[in-house]
Amino acid sequence: MVLTPRGLRFHGRIFPCSIGRNGVTRRKAEGDSATPAGRLTITGLWYRPDRLPRPAPWARPIGPGDLWCDAPDHAAYNHHVRAPSKASHERLRRPDPLYDLILTTDWNWPDAQPGRGSAIFLHQWRRPRFGTEGCIAFARPHLLWIAARAIPGTGVIIPSSLSKYP
Repeated sequence: MVLTPRGLRFHGRIFPCSIGRNGVTRRKAEGDSATPAGRLTITGLWYRPDRLPRPAPWARPIGPGDLWCDAPDHAAYNHHVRAPSKASHERLRRPDPLYDLILTTDWNWPDAQPGRGSAIFLHQWRRPRFGTEGCIAFARPHLLWIAARAIPGTGVIIPSSLSKYP
């Protein structure tokens, strides 16, 4: 996978996508709303079984207690955790469809450095060109197509020279 000015290129196709509302950065920090430049790797695939069929054999279901820790001072920073959690976190099981399907990456993982950013996912967008908190987001049909073909270890190349919205 390669992020280009026209979208994400994967298996010979280009998919329109949204990136962080503050563009791409080489100096990723927690809460900066930027997508980190570099080479990331797909590490996981999560899905809502109450909303979607399993998109690939290796996909994990998202349950009501699944969270992602975004507290830089916590031992589980930038890792999956289960509720209840007193540390700051994102719920993976959201009321909206944005996280119905998530491809996780190895950005600042597994040995997370405090404050370097967390939860850099590939997920569904709100609408075209609507900036994310740093993730890469797609139309649902495109995300489903990508998830059915990506495998653990698939690379995601994000050039630092990209404009704000590919």
